[in-house]
Amino acid sequence: MEVNSQTIFAIQSEAEFERVALEVFRYQARCCEPYGAYLRLLGVDPAEVTTLREIPFLPVELFKIQRIYAAQGEPEQIFTSSSTSGQQPSKHYVASLALYEEAFTRAFEQFYGPAEEVALFALLPSYLEREGSSLIYMADRLMARGGGGFYLHDQEKLLRDLAACRKKKILLGVSYALWDLAEQHPGPLTDTIVMETGGMKGRRQELPREEFHALLKRAFEVPSIHSEYGMAELMSQAYSAGEGVFYTPPWMRIVIRDLNDPFETLSVGRTGGVNIIDLANLYSCSFLQTADLGVRQADGGFRILGRISGSEIRGCNLLVQS
Repeated sequence: MEVNSQTIFAIQSEAEFERVALEVFRYQARCCEPYGAYLRLLGVDPAEVTTLREIPFLPVELFKIQRIYAAQGEPEQIFTSSSTSGQQPSKHYVASLALYEEAFTRAFEQFYGPAEEVALFALLPSYLEREGSSLIYMADRLMARGGGGFYLHDQEKLLRDLAACRKKKILLGVSYALWDLAEQHPGPLTDTIVMETGGMKGRRQELPREEFHALLKRAFEVPSIHSEYGMAELMSQAYSAGEGVFYTPPWMRIVIRDLNDPFETLSVGRTGGVNIIDLANLYSCSFLQTADLGVRQADGGFRILGRISGSEIRGCNLLVQS
């Protein structure tokens, strides 16, 4: 395979993205057996796929029941998704932690500047309380560069350390933990970016994003609430600087699919299911069909509007039943 991490992170144009994506597709069709099996069930010959629009997206639920892996050696790490009681978590077999670290560091720095200049304060109790969180790994490595720390339940220490920090700082929190902090310790978080990473995890009432962000802005007296969009099955993240509009790094794309026909893509402004191309997923699968509902904007940004209601994603049963 010609494509490698240097090729992926050097992408600067749509033409380069399509060329590299097609190379990655052909490699994964050959070396990731569950993806290859899915393509065969669809009747797709990888050799006949010549454009990005023709590449099928693998239902992300298959990470729960299949070993989605395209490398020859054993994985260096297995990340797992959070899950409610009784549900099977997804497993992401990561061949190279160095590749993961390069992906999340490059994406973070694209939006927030050099990691060494940003202190990250993490309020992520539900992630710290379980094993295998890719978010915890990312936060820990960013803290090693720029400082900050994890705060399980000690809100007072978090606020003291934030106030004492004199460099650029980000408070990264799971949604329900930020809501708890807003209720119990409202007050201005001066010169602090507040970033939520989603997930009430059944701990608090689900609120529309706009209403939840308005609540946090009032409590912390900040002009906007930033957001991070990622998942255990991905190597890369998208970021929002406010208003719920996310942007991806150059090696990542969002495609919106028709809910009635998962192989039909929708134009800008139309709501549908979110498909993700993450070329940093080089050694698993880069083309994922998620259960998120979203819409793309003309400027390349996208919004997440919630989860698709109803049953599992269309297409998943092809491999479940085979």
